[in-house]
Amino acid sequence: MRSIVNGFSVFRLCVLTAGLLCAPLLYAGPPVILVVGDSLSAGYGMALAESWPRLLQDRLKAQGLSHRVVNSSVTGDTTQGGLARLPGLLHRHQPEIAIIELGGKDGLRGLGIDATRENLSAMIAQSQAAGARVILTGIQLPPNYGNTYTDQFRGMYRELAVEHGTLLVPFLMEGVALNPGLMQDDGIHPNAEAQPRLLQNVLDVLEPVLPAGSGP
Repeated sequence: MRSIVNGFSVFRLCVLTAGLLCAPLLYAGPPVILVVGDSLSAGYGMALAESWPRLLQDRLKAQGLSHRVVNSSVTGDTTQGGLARLPGLLHRHQPEIAIIELGGKDGLRGLGIDATRENLSAMIAQSQAAGARVILTGIQLPPNYGNTYTDQFRGMYRELAVEHGTLLVPFLMEGVALNPGLMQDDGIHPNAEAQPRLLQNVLDVLEPVLPAGSGP
């Protein structure tokens, strides 16, 4: 009986050891930049290859960086929807960097700012707990929603960035929103010509935390 018990113990030790040795292999691969956003990042109204997250992937490759951009943006998504999807995305991709681009749809629907703030705060906290560095992208609303609401909405992103110690793109649509030539006919969504500018707004914050590449 003792030999059987000892044999089982040795077998269990071997299994555990093999699991520990194999564990890193299960998650080996290039570091991931996860984008969780709405139509502003999902390539609404254009070919997916023209969207700023795809341009980001091309830029990183040209710079000799191995990072893989996973664009999990969904047109029409709200912060509630993003929060519901996030745990699975974090588990599946284990991102090094998480770019959270949500809230615009909440604002356009006139949803309560407190609920939007709580959802974004939870997304940031979950991403950081999973080991990701967070970049929050700010959104501004049209003035017809009233000064009080638009001011509070704009300030929410900076307040969350300070509270959680995240990086912040102050306004993703900077240089785009007021330029009719860079907007689609609906006046809400940027067109394909605007995507390089959106990318640069993100890169201004992202590039300083990336390793130096070998490209141009």
